[in-house]
Amino acid sequence: MDILIKGAEGFIGLFRLGAATFISWMTGIVPVVLILMVFMNVVIKLIGEDKINSFAQKTSKYSLVRNCILPFLAAFMLGNPASFTLGRFLPEFYKPSYYAALAQYNHTSNGIFPHINAGELFVFLGIASGIETLGLSTTPLAMRYLLVGLVMNAVGGYVTDFTTAYVCKKTGIQLSKTVDVQ
Repeated sequence: MDILIKGAEGFIGLFRLGAATFISWMTGIVPVVLILMVFMNVVIKLIGEDKINSFAQKTSKYSLVRNCILPFLAAFMLGNPASFTLGRFLPEFYKPSYYAALAQYNHTSNGIFPHINAGELFVFLGIASGIETLGLSTTPLAMRYLLVGLVMNAVGGYVTDFTTAYVCKKTGIQLSKTVDVQ
């Protein structure tokens, strides 16, 4: 009988833990993301969607901007996950590489800019604790993590561009390389 009781308590405990996690998200990350998205939409309305589309059209031609600079700016200004919403202004062909570079960048910037992806700061802090144990500063580690991340994220974006082109060729799908400015 004790086994059945323990099993039932463990089973319902799993759902209680899930509910507690859900409530923590509803009072933590969800309002922040919602406000960031509202802020971004207000800025877009103030600047004008046509101007942003035109800017995206001009700059998306350059892979350095698309795979390095734009993900950095989006992550720095909006944080994870709101930074992904800026990809909507890119041509369809370049969205996969932007998302690939940005997803990686949101992880490699924690040491210097913890606001970008605070939920995963524990990864950097785990590594940094070893550095602190040696009596060293964690700032050089954070800068190296950031710089290596920028390079590797750009490489990941380039590889994704190549992969996207390959898949499009093999499947006969054509993705637009221009933004339709209305």
